[in-house]
Parts: sequence; structure tokens; C-alpha cells
Amino acid sequence: MTACIVGWSHLPFGKRETDDLESMIVAVARGAIADAGVEAKDIDRIYIGNFNGGFVYQDFPSSLVLQADEGLRFKPATRLENACATGSAAVHTGLGAIKARDARIVLVVGVEKMTEVTNEVLGDLLMKASYAKEEREECGSFAAVFGRIAQLYFQRYGDRSDALARIAAKNHKNGVANPYAQLRKDLGYDFCRTVSEKNPFVAPPLRRTDCSLVSDGAAAVVIADVETALSMKKAVAFRAAAHVSDFLPMSRRDMTRLDGCSEAWRIALGQARMGLDDLSLVETHDCFTIAELMQYEAMGLAKPGEGHRAIEEGWTEKDGKLPVNPSGGLKAKGHPIGATGVSMHIMASMQVRGDAGGMQVKDAKIAGVFNMGGAGVANYASVLEALR
Repeated sequence: MTACIVGWSHLPFGKRETDDLESMIVAVARGAIADAGVEAKDIDRIYIGNFNGGFVYQDFPSSLVLQADEGLRFKPATRLENACATGSAAVHTGLGAIKARDARIVLVVGVEKMTEVTNEVLGDLLMKASYAKEEREECGSFAAVFGRIAQLYFQRYGDRSDALARIAAKNHKNGVANPYAQLRKDLGYDFCRTVSEKNPFVAPPLRRTDCSLVSDGAAAVVIADVETALSMKKAVAFRAAAHVSDFLPMSRRDMTRLDGCSEAWRIALGQARMGLDDLSLVETHDCFTIAELMQYEAMGLAKPGEGHRAIEEGWTEKDGKLPVNPSGGLKAKGHPIGATGVSMHIMASMQVRGDAGGMQVKDAKIAGVFNMGGAGVANYASVLEALR
């Protein structure tokens, strides 16, 4: 254990019409610093996760964090970006600074403002996180990218539309108890399974309920070295933190598997010296329901082609043998790209401290986090355990 999360702040995700990038950054930075019980002057380094890519005109957001407190002036602040894993890129970079003894206390902010552009523009901007030479022309949208992945998976293993609908229904049911979630409504399996005017195909076989939500939002954590964390009111330790990257072109990979996800979990569990059975829960990257289904297999919960068993037999329900996304995941919570990875670490931290309220998994001790950028390209896995 080299570092601990010692404070956090999280805005509710959704369409935040009265907030801009700066106001969200300032709000969560102030909140996390206060929650950690430290002074701004005590922060050694600042990392901000923000994808942007054209969602808003304001780029170069790293120094906007300094607006939160005069004590942050002249602190080194750096922006990180790694597609949909941008938030975890910022978190893991903060861990690296502490491990290298280049910092004792780090502030990490994840933020995104996605709702200022039209859906057409948004879709084109998101495709910047694909292999544009091939996938922009072949697919045209990220929903179509994962629709293609689902088609390939179904061709190999059979139609798993029932399983995808069950994943969506599970996550929406869980999201009802999450005060930070964008959509707090139990949609039910029948609605998620049925193609209708309110739940049309977006990129067959994916329906609207198979796709995560476009969101604005921000989340922040304060991370400290273990020695410092021991004197603080709460501390959630990193038992492991692994990052692996895979080829960007889908044509270079077997897209019925998420090999990068498998490798990230292998490394993280090895670092933590434990197996998947030792985890109390997992917060995983359900940008689309097919991603969660395939991640069941990649993490080793089910054999290849048998991920459907995990949802159909209740393994991943909140009271199952390995609850997955008790927060509601990206599916219910929303997916403001730069904020997502930071949010996932906060949700997991709340669980292992027993502070998750209606989301709480009984007797949660150790939580896993998996955040993915692109179609299985940037893969971040963390293992968290309450230190105090």
C-alpha cells in the first residue's frame, strides 16, 4: 500500500445547465479538500482528468483548479486525458507521484461538460477516441462501435439480448439508491428487453437502454501517502493499481474478448495477492451493456461465452456472490467522461467504509474498480480496502 484516498466530493451527474467547467471544478475541489480535512497549501500536486475534445470551447483546464483556493496558487497542475478512462488516468498518475515520493498529498479532479453540443456533434467528437482511419467510416458512432462488438459476440456465442437487458435492468434498479445518479428510475427487465418507441434500437442489437447516458459532472479525491493517511479521519488504501494499453485498431484484436481488461485484472489481483473471490464488489465500466457482459468474462467471473450466466443466475446482483455496479454504473449514473474514473473510485471507497447508504453492499471489505478507455484500449484496474 503506497497511498490512500482520504477525502472526496461528487456532484450529481446529469444536464447541469447552470454549471460550466470552471464552476464544477471549483465545487468538487473545495469539497474534497474540506472532506479530507487538509489545507489547500498542503496539496503538493494537482491532476485534472478532462477529455473535452471540443465539447466546450474552454480547453487547458488544469489551472482552473486554482480558482478553488488561493492556497493552490503556484502548485503544479497537470491535465490528463485517456479517452473514457481519463478519470482513472488522473487518479493513477497521482498515485505514481506519491509512490515516487514526489508528493505527499495530491488532489485529483475529474470533470466533463458534454451537453453544450448537439447529439450529432457529440457523436463525432466521441469518435476521436476510436481508430479514426478505420472505425470512423465503418461505424460512425461509438454506439455503432459497440453494436459491432455485440454482433461479433452474438455470432460466436449466440444472441445474448436477454442478458444485456438484465444488466440494464439491474443497473437502473441499483441507481435508484444513488443520490449522484442521472437516472434514478427502476425501468424493469421487460422495458429494457422490449424494442419500443421509448426504447428503440440505437445500433442493433443495442437498444437505448443498452447505452450509457450523456452527462455533465465532476468528482474529486484527495490522495495521501499511507503515513499521512494514518492520522486522518478516513483512509481507503490502494491494494493495487494496474494500467495496460492494447492496440487502438479493432482490426488488430479479437473483439469477442477484452484482452486488455483481462490483463489489467491479472496484474491488479496479483499485486493485491488475492483472487476475484476476495472482492466484495466491483464497479466496472458499463459504457454499453455488452461491455459489462464481456467484462464478466475478462475478469474471470465466467468462462468465455458464458458471461450471461453471471447476470441470469444473479451472481452480479447487489446480494449476489460478486455485486457489480451497485452504484448503478455508467448506465444509471451517467458518463461525463473525465469524471467517470474518479467517480468509480469514490463509489468503491464509500462501499468499503460502509458509507454507501442505500447502495451499500452488506459487509463490503474490498472493492475492485475497472475503467476502460475506447473499445478496450486503455484499461485501469484498482483494488481498494478501508484502512480506517
